Amino acid sequence: MWGLDFSQLDWNEISVASLDTLKMLAASSVFTFILGLPLGVLLYQTSRSSNAWVRTVYSVLSVIVNILRSVPFIILIVALIPFTIAIVGVSYGVLGTIPPLVIGAAPFFARLVETSLREVDRGVLEAAQSMGASTWQIILKVLLPEARPGLLAGATITVVTLVSYTAMSGMVGGGGLGDLAIRYGYYRYQKEVMIISVLFMIILVQLLQMAGDRLVKHFTRK
Repeated sequence: MWGLDFSQLDWNEISVASLDTLKMLAASSVFTFILGLPLGVLLYQTSRSSNAWVRTVYSVLSVIVNILRSVPFIILIVALIPFTIAIVGVSYGVLGTIPPLVIGAAPFFARLVETSLREVDRGVLEAAQSMGASTWQIILKVLLPEARPGLLAGATITVVTLVSYTAMSGMVGGGGLGDLAIRYGYYRYQKEVMIISVLFMIILVQLLQMAGDRLVKHFTRK
């Protein structure tokens, strides 16, 4: 059908590429959340301060975050090659792709965190302050729990974005399904490999989105 022949596909290579994509996605997601969550909280806290120095800190952080968010990932991954080699020793494959993925996604997630925290009812925060809660107590016991549905939604969006980033990393030998699709589907005109790679990534995104939606629904107060 349409000149396609799936009988000649190397399913072992497709399985390895799929596993590499999952490894990149899992590792980069963990580090993105570890860096992006406190950065988002810091952006939120400094933006609310009336102190001029603290506001300056917010302005500087905001500019850095905006710069990293505005650079296309395919350019970012090339620009960070020296940094990536310094951190993990290689600039290609699964390991060499994780640092650029984290640096590209963490600022994006931080902005989503900041936005979610801004949506928390100020009355709840003022009530906690009136009872003598410290800043850390308010953040950990009031702010983050109240913003949990929005944070989970932001995490889902970020992970789905990382799936597309892993595909783009294939342009520079990043491995995974994106690399497989480019090497076989683009350079060797094997449309079957391209179709299977795209299909697997669509399924992955659908599963991630469904899982994220269920978590958001579970933690949303009725």
